[in-house]
Amino acid sequence: MKRLCGKDGLLVGFTLFSMFFGAGNLIFPPGIAAQAGTMTWFAVLGLAISAVGLPVLGVVAVARAGGMDQLGLRVHPAFAKVFTVVAYLAIGPCLAIPRTASTSFEMAVPPFVSADAPIWLFQLLYSVVFFALALLVALRPEKLTDRLGKIMCPILVLLIVITFAACLLNPLQGYGPPSERWDTPIKAISAGFLDGYQTMDTIAALAFGIIIALNIRARGVTEDKAVVGGTVRAGLIAGGMLLVIYSMLAHIGGISGGAVPNPSDGTQALTNIIPLLFGPAGSILLAAIFVIACFNVCVGLISSCGEFFYGLCPKLSYRGWAVLFAVVSMVLANAGLTQILTFSIPVLNIIYPVAIVLILLSFAHSWLQYAPAVYPAAILCTGVASVLLEIERLTNAAFLSFLPLSDLGLGWVTPALAGAVVGLLWSAFSPKR
Repeated sequence: MKRLCGKDGLLVGFTLFSMFFGAGNLIFPPGIAAQAGTMTWFAVLGLAISAVGLPVLGVVAVARAGGMDQLGLRVHPAFAKVFTVVAYLAIGPCLAIPRTASTSFEMAVPPFVSADAPIWLFQLLYSVVFFALALLVALRPEKLTDRLGKIMCPILVLLIVITFAACLLNPLQGYGPPSERWDTPIKAISAGFLDGYQTMDTIAALAFGIIIALNIRARGVTEDKAVVGGTVRAGLIAGGMLLVIYSMLAHIGGISGGAVPNPSDGTQALTNIIPLLFGPAGSILLAAIFVIACFNVCVGLISSCGEFFYGLCPKLSYRGWAVLFAVVSMVLANAGLTQILTFSIPVLNIIYPVAIVLILLSFAHSWLQYAPAVYPAAILCTGVASVLLEIERLTNAAFLSFLPLSDLGLGWVTPALAGAVVGLLWSAFSPKR
């Protein structure tokens, strides 16, 4: 049985990292650190749990289960269909794919044109070119290892390392004081954990398994067990790279927050620090980092969504689905980054806890197969709590404030545990079939 190892294993890991590392991964670590200041590394710990640990566990869970749909079937056939479609749409044309073009445009075009330039026209032209090139690469999903893993990933990592090295050589004023949301270790960890939702990587991890398995098979690995093992190793490599790069970006953001306090987000934190380190050439460096990172993720998401929906509805070919998603995403990208991020937060706050619980339950499947009610009970309680908590957040109500950890944004944890207990009891005392 041929196994994926050595150079091929690293390249597939690099490919998965490239598919993960996009707009949110660039924005949130420096933004978190700029606000957290001297509490940066507590915030990074929370971020590492939700934006590194959970995505790696998601890759492993999907590889072991045989796909996101198979994982969802452990809850209920209807849930498997609905949740899988919602997850793919969220990381696909509705949120994540348009965000790749909007974010990269903000860094690649406005800084280089005059204030009275027709930005809307430039954004339209940029999105057309961006999605046309991404679609061209995505039409051959089995070739992503050669194109992303071998070429784009090393270039991206090199540019980030250069920026990090500049911060080490010129630390400016160092880290600043933390803002109120980050001023204690516990608050910093929980805030970093919640902001990690915005990377969308835990949801993406459930979807990328299709493309990673395709690339592993394209390198001559055919046995299912070996494909699963190769996917798991790719997840571990990608997770390790994410952790290292997040740490570099967090240090950059911490230095930025000390030099120019209170940036509005990670984009501004990077925009503040890069010119101080590199002068006018810094804008070109920053634009290159954003464009490459966002392009890689856009390609990976178009490929993953195209493969999934082609399997769901084969009347339209894979290429047809890929073209459809690229066109829809191009239209939505012109709505602007702010509108996309505003819409994405409620959606992610609802589906992220469900994905987390589903992934964690999968690692106890050898025991839970004898208590099948645990999956639906825990997922139902988590989903209902997530919806109610998000309504509470949007309306400034307080009807679930009594739940433990609700002040930290983790009020869904107790309902999830309660659902798991109810499922265990139901399975233990229901008639055996």
